[in-house]
Amino acid sequence: MNAASELGAFLKSRRSRVSPGAAGLPAIGRRRVAGLRREEVAELAGVSVVYYTRLEQGRARNPSDAVLDALARVLRLGPTERTHLYDLARGAVRRAAPFAGAARPGGTADHADSEGADPGGAEALQGVAVREDLHRLLAAVGAVPSYLLGPAMDVLAANDLARALVGGLGGAESGRSNLARHVFLDPSARDLYPQWDDVARQTVGFLRLSAGRRPGDARLGRVVTELSRRSPEFRALWAAQEVREKSYGTKSFRHPLVGGFELAYETLSLPGDEGRSLVVFTAPDPRADDALRLLGSWTAPPAGHTSATGSAPRASRRGHAPRS
Repeated sequence: MNAASELGAFLKSRRSRVSPGAAGLPAIGRRRVAGLRREEVAELAGVSVVYYTRLEQGRARNPSDAVLDALARVLRLGPTERTHLYDLARGAVRRAAPFAGAARPGGTADHADSEGADPGGAEALQGVAVREDLHRLLAAVGAVPSYLLGPAMDVLAANDLARALVGGLGGAESGRSNLARHVFLDPSARDLYPQWDDVARQTVGFLRLSAGRRPGDARLGRVVTELSRRSPEFRALWAAQEVREKSYGTKSFRHPLVGGFELAYETLSLPGDEGRSLVVFTAPDPRADDALRLLGSWTAPPAGHTSATGSAPRASRRGHAPRS
């Protein structure tokens, strides 16, 4: 699938969600399709049925901003969906290389990989440099879990507390950890996340959004290809065309050592590091604070150890400076 066909599939999925009543149309007679018909979308958006049909079929590659705005209005797109629509349209104009991560209609995907392998894991990320300043930043915020995330949800670097929180980050510095693979292919993830279904939907939604922004990203394509092949749940969620922005929110954990708690997270885009973001978790309540303190006590470096900031690390209590 290329960017133009991705645009068509997204439009088709969104019109299937809009009822005639929501669009201000009378529901007359029996309808063979869910949601709006093509001709109804075209009429409401003020474009010809022929042109809209070509868009859905991936044969029209240059929709204007006015057309995209009209379609977003008719299809009742939210802000994130509207951004994704524009990303896909721009990708179609660029005639980007085919996106390798799309599953075929039968549920299989291109580039099958050996079972259990992380396709292009360390090799694909070899030479992906992480600025030393970012390593020092991760060490400096060691009182809370934090990690550096790539566009395909590769964990490029993580601090010790993040590794203690999410066991799947154990090999983060080698470039082999991937949060999407962890969620769908690591059996421990279903125990770690009591709301696994929500985490899974957010994960796929983020990958969808990232794929729209980077239609020629080979690494992202390999990750989606593998997950489409190995996980029926991922395959179904990917086909639903949902997009999610993971800028902030909360996430529930059920850690095997410290029990259940909830953390707040912020995702910060890094200027000058396109597609990379810093994810920082914080404790919103005493229960979570106690859990992080306990995890931190197990990951604390030995006395006299020099941290990446160039000074001896200070003990942290409740996310604040140590008491005197």
